[in-house]
Amino acid sequence: MSSTGSHRAPTLAVIGGGQLARMMAQPAIALGLPLRLLAEAEGVSAAQVIPDQLVGDHTDLDALRAVTEGASVVTFDHEHVPTAHLHALVADGIAVRPGPDALVHAQDKAMMRRRLAELDVPCPRNAVVTTTAEVEEFGLPCVLKTTRGGYDGKGVWVVRAIDEAQAAFDAAAAAGVEVLAEELVDFRRELSALVARSPSGQAAAYPVVASTQLDGICHEVIAPAPDLAPALAGQAQEIALRIAGALDVTGILAVELFETTDGRILVNELAMRPHNTGHWSQDGAVTSQFENHLRAVMDLPLGSPAPRARWTVMVNILGGPTDTGRLYDGLPHAMARDPRLRVHFYGKDLRPGRKVGHVNAYGDDLEDCLERARHAAAWFRGDLGNVSA
Repeated sequence: MSSTGSHRAPTLAVIGGGQLARMMAQPAIALGLPLRLLAEAEGVSAAQVIPDQLVGDHTDLDALRAVTEGASVVTFDHEHVPTAHLHALVADGIAVRPGPDALVHAQDKAMMRRRLAELDVPCPRNAVVTTTAEVEEFGLPCVLKTTRGGYDGKGVWVVRAIDEAQAAFDAAAAAGVEVLAEELVDFRRELSALVARSPSGQAAAYPVVASTQLDGICHEVIAPAPDLAPALAGQAQEIALRIAGALDVTGILAVELFETTDGRILVNELAMRPHNTGHWSQDGAVTSQFENHLRAVMDLPLGSPAPRARWTVMVNILGGPTDTGRLYDGLPHAMARDPRLRVHFYGKDLRPGRKVGHVNAYGDDLEDCLERARHAAAWFRGDLGNVSA
């Protein structure tokens, strides 16, 4: 009897060849789930581990149709596929997960703010502005954001004087998008609530985590968030689950939050894909965000999001000032010093400030986990002045 044919799992197409798609590959292997990749160039991060691939532009509908031909479901490494193209794939009979009507709220910040207001979700005060005079009327200091296309600190300006506002309008005009003004929130720290949701409505909520940013890039995540009041943690999870249900999100939804100095939480951003603040779950949760994303988009029963250890710390490895181009050479030291450390490289060329990997350290002592993860990340970064053997 043939081992192929009707017993073969359906193919999942993944748009985008970054590290998120790369990290979907490992659970896909375990689940026997074939992946087909649309990579933006040969040899990018995910293309190194997913052999069934096409090279093409995610804004090219023909390329999208080529990679989804014969696939049952399509999902994403990023949120930048044009909404009209996603509707065209739906019309072709492809299950687009998350769907275009959900994903647009992660693509367009102004639309996201309007919908969250309708859902009575707590957010910073905000308004779409068209001139510097409207920014002044909104009130300074404030944060200006392009409504589409920004990520990792790009497309975001903290404006304390009105002459600093024009740069946002220039960037928005060049990109053909709007500018959103938001209050500059007085916050204690940033939190993230991740949930997975399947088309049948099953949902799973991960522990709320604390994250720190460095130059607009997620630098460090602690799971669960230390000293977070149980009521606030529950509110954050409830908000994430409510947004996922109301927007009909399929897959992972990451809700980035501010914990304000006066004890409230406000929604900052949404991401509808695996997220940097969920990388801890690869080693620290029963089911990683990447596996639960695959389970969700394929409408399989979701796995437990429960933590495996009391604490997990994730620290990103960024290209540093003394890059040697030999991340692998750091493994003997890191592994010998900490046999429990988990290292994840992305197969990317080193550039200063670029995310090229991350480390996870877990255990019962938070300070120990922090020291281990920070040491390893600094060692790989080549920042040897700040680490000791």
